[in-house]
Amino acid sequence: MKIGGKTYRTIWFENNIVKIIDQTKLPHQFVIKDLKTVKDSINAIKMMEVRGAPLIGATAAYGLVLSILEKNDLSFLKRSSEELIQARPTAINLKWAVDRMMKKLSGINSNENLKIALDEAKTIVEEDVTFCKNIGLNGLKIIEEISNKKKDTVNILTHCNAGWLATIDWGTATSPIYHAYQKGIKVHVWVDETRPRNQGANLTSYELNEEGIANTVITDNAGGILMQRGQVDMCIVGTDRTLSNGDVCNKIGTYLKALSAKDNNVPFYVALPSSTIDWNIKDHKQIPIEERNSEELSHVEGIDENNEIKKVRIYPQKSKSLNLAFDVTPAKLVTGLITEKGVCEASEKGLKGLFK
Repeated sequence: MKIGGKTYRTIWFENNIVKIIDQTKLPHQFVIKDLKTVKDSINAIKMMEVRGAPLIGATAAYGLVLSILEKNDLSFLKRSSEELIQARPTAINLKWAVDRMMKKLSGINSNENLKIALDEAKTIVEEDVTFCKNIGLNGLKIIEEISNKKKDTVNILTHCNAGWLATIDWGTATSPIYHAYQKGIKVHVWVDETRPRNQGANLTSYELNEEGIANTVITDNAGGILMQRGQVDMCIVGTDRTLSNGDVCNKIGTYLKALSAKDNNVPFYVALPSSTIDWNIKDHKQIPIEERNSEELSHVEGIDENNEIKKVRIYPQKSKSLNLAFDVTPAKLVTGLITEKGVCEASEKGLKGLFK
């Protein structure tokens, strides 16, 4: 997709260096950062310079390439893979990508490691682009149906950033929106600000603006009243881990949006590539829910009148905080799962019908 009229991807490999768009700087600064070591990749994931399940997976894959460039040693590679997996525990794509890379490198002559690792990392990246494009084409049909029935602008609510900045290109939740817009369908997006890191306000609104798509940033608690007023035609969100039974683990606050949607008969869709499906965990209570630094809650970052980025405290220093990064939306609240292979019900039967 585009920034400033120029086409970018979120990550690419160039001259033995991994290039990323540093998303902690957006929307106020556009910075391309170099990752030169596996430690750089781990830190980029931890510090959320890259974020979004598919992009985290791609960064980890390239991280292993950097590990081989740094030291082509099996024990170092294994240690690197373990540290990458631990960087952020909730998004299943991270472990999926690392496991896939390590399996590909298993039993390979060390002289071939670099080429095989780089080829596999690039394959993971290109697959994600294709998957996300197909998610968009499958989700487009849903938006078209609403548009044809309504004969007016389709109002879509989304949470957090499941846009192209969370993937390699197109995004998951935004891909159907981009395809609808490119087809001439009138769409408008309600963008949850998504506290505490404001990925909706900072990233989703930013990328929609760059593509010329009408959007309005709202507080995280405004979705319910908009649905009551009939101002939301559908919800589309992404997911960091989807269980085989259809339960969806996504950014904190997703569950509340799904409850509001259910209460107001608003369709609630989840867009995901198959790499986000966890076929092993059967109970959502077993999902490791990441708890992040309390400073993300206690402080907010913005740009002042002098065009300088400042971070300020917004509540009392003595106040305690709990910063859970994700919650789980039960399958019963999900209208359907939009995948690269089609749309299915949020259930084991639905998912296996597409992928098994």
